[in-house]
This record gives sequence, structure tokens and C-alpha cells, in this order.
Amino acid sequence: MFLLVGILSSDPNALAANDITVISFGRADQAALTQAYYGSFRKSTGIDVKSASYDGQTTELEQMVKTRKTVWDVMQVESRTLQLGCQAGLFEKLDHSKIGDKNDFIPGAISDCGVGIFAWSMALAFDADKVKGAPSSWADFWDIKKYPGKRGLRRSAKYTLEIALLSDGVPAGEVYKLLATARGADRAFRRLDQIKSDTLWWEAAAQPAAFLAAGNLVMTSAYTLWIDREQQRKKHFRIAWDGSLYDVDSWAIPKGTPKASDAYRFIAFASSPEYQKVLSENIAYGPSNRKALPLLDAELAGTMPSAEANLKRALKVDIAFWIRHGEALEKRFDGWAPAICRQQIEEHDDDYEDQASCQDAQGNLRTRKEAEPGKHGEPHKH
Repeated sequence: MFLLVGILSSDPNALAANDITVISFGRADQAALTQAYYGSFRKSTGIDVKSASYDGQTTELEQMVKTRKTVWDVMQVESRTLQLGCQAGLFEKLDHSKIGDKNDFIPGAISDCGVGIFAWSMALAFDADKVKGAPSSWADFWDIKKYPGKRGLRRSAKYTLEIALLSDGVPAGEVYKLLATARGADRAFRRLDQIKSDTLWWEAAAQPAAFLAAGNLVMTSAYTLWIDREQQRKKHFRIAWDGSLYDVDSWAIPKGTPKASDAYRFIAFASSPEYQKVLSENIAYGPSNRKALPLLDAELAGTMPSAEANLKRALKVDIAFWIRHGEALEKRFDGWAPAICRQQIEEHDDDYEDQASCQDAQGNLRTRKEAEPGKHGEPHKH
């Protein structure tokens, strides 16, 4: 649901006000963007920023564009939304000369309708206290003998199939070309078969760190944002960047905003190295502008997804590939992977309604118990 209190006014005086409306994702992202950009932009330009959050859906924007009553000026969007929205005419085609030098940005940060805000990453995270030696690649992730213990992988075809092929020696530049073929998809699933019984599947971004902390697994794929600096220092969690997957969130200008000129000013401001530095100091996203990295503390810069050394070993997520092939691959994956237990109330509860078989939070497969005599059809009381 959109959280847009007080900004969807049709009052012409509101549109004439010296401000812009910036829509972003909520919670941590919105707080970090506010800290890095909004106040400084107001001080620098005299233009106030009205900030609101949304859930990533474009229903409201589609209605605005259709009725030619666009009241949003800048939006944070994920890559899929950006590409589909650009094709559908929901965003302005950008004049990048008004924003900065394209060569200053990391690969994948510049597109027809978008400018990268930051890079995020999925990489191999492990508990250094529980793993002898230091796994450094997805090939190590598959080596059960050398690194025994439960592994964690995201329960989705996206990201997990790329990781499977990378672990099998496929060069990053050939992953999507191979995965687009039946032979490549079969190879990825065969590779996953090898560690299926040793894998704990996760769905929410916070789960990998929680599972590591609970001792449910020893290594996992994880959004690096969620393996924070405090955990790395106190819990000895580590990140191996070889073969990490990365993507960017972008700024886009909604089609038809009457404040496009000020929107350009804001994006140019937010794309400058000195303010991207502030963003990365507040949240563990990598700057999209390469020139921001030397401004950061050297140790901190090395933990960024867009650090030069990390980016050299990374695979850029191909959103166009997933738009074309995602539905079929996700359907196949969903039929292959075990279901996640939905109704576990207590750690040792093994009674799950409506699921013949599922995996619990410890990675164990649970099978539904047969109903006791005389209790068939009786509802459970939790």
C-alpha cells in the first residue's frame, strides 16, 4: 500500500510550490536517502524534498500518466520496474548530459530511463567460527567434504540458478547464454541436486543472517546488506565476493511531471560522489559513481558491492533474461524445491496443516502426521 499522506493534492498552488516529491522504498532505504540527500539538496538549491514511500508497484503511477496528472517527480525503482516502465512509457527518457559523465558510473547503472542510486549484492556469507578454512567461491560452497554443514540458498530460480552454474565452472560472461538453453537449465538443476539434502532454503532477506546466528547453517547466499558490519566484527561472519551477483536501484523521472527540470537537478545532485559517499556511510550499499569510493574510508570501501576488486569478480543480474525466462524457470524450480513449512509454531512442532511434506527452520524435512482416530477433520487449536 502506498504511504503518500498529504502529497496527492490537486491544488495548483501545491504544484507551484518550491519543492519536489521523491518516492522511495520505506524503512532503511528511505532513512538513508533522507540522511544523504534531502536536507543537503534543500540547503544547496532552496528546493524542498517531500519524501514518501511505496511498495514498488506502479499502479498509482500508471493512473497518473494515463490521466496526465503526475504529482511524483523522482522515483526509486528496481531494475525490472525500470525496464518494463520505460518500455511502457511510464518514465521519461533521460538526457544524461544533465546528470553527469556516464563513464563515472559502474556497469549497468545507466539506462534510457534510469540512473543508478546504488549497487546491492548477493554473495557467499559464512560463519568463520564454524568453518575450518575460508571458502572463497561457489565451488567451495558445493564442497561438502571440505566444508561440512548445512548451506543456505534463496528458494527461487532467480539468483540460485546463476550460482549453481558459477559453482560448476561456467564463466560469468556465459551464464545467461547457457541458462537460456534447456541444456543449461538442466545442468543448473543437476548441480543443485548434489547439495539438495544439505541445503536450508530461505525466502526473506533477513533469514540468512538469522540462520547463521542460530547455528542452523555454516554458509549461505545472502544479500550483503543484511550481513552488517556489527555481525562481521562480533559474530565473525565473513563475505566471499568471488562470483557475487549484483544489481542497481535507480532514479527515474515519472512521465509528465511538471517539475522535470528540478527532478534532473536532484538526480544530478544525488549522483555526485560526495553525497553518494554519505549514503554508503549510512547503509551498506555500494556507490554507483566510481568517484565516491576513494572518498570512503579504505576499509569500508572494500566492503562495498561496487568496490573495484569486488565488481571484477561479480556477475551483473540480467533483468531482461528474467523477464523473458523467469516464469518458466520459477515454475520448474518451485516444483523441484521442497516447500517451506508455514505453520510451525514451536521449534519442535511437527504438525503442519495442508502440507504433506515441507522443510523446517533447521533444514529438516517434515511429513504431515496422519490424523489420530476419531479426530479426522478436527481443526487445530494453536
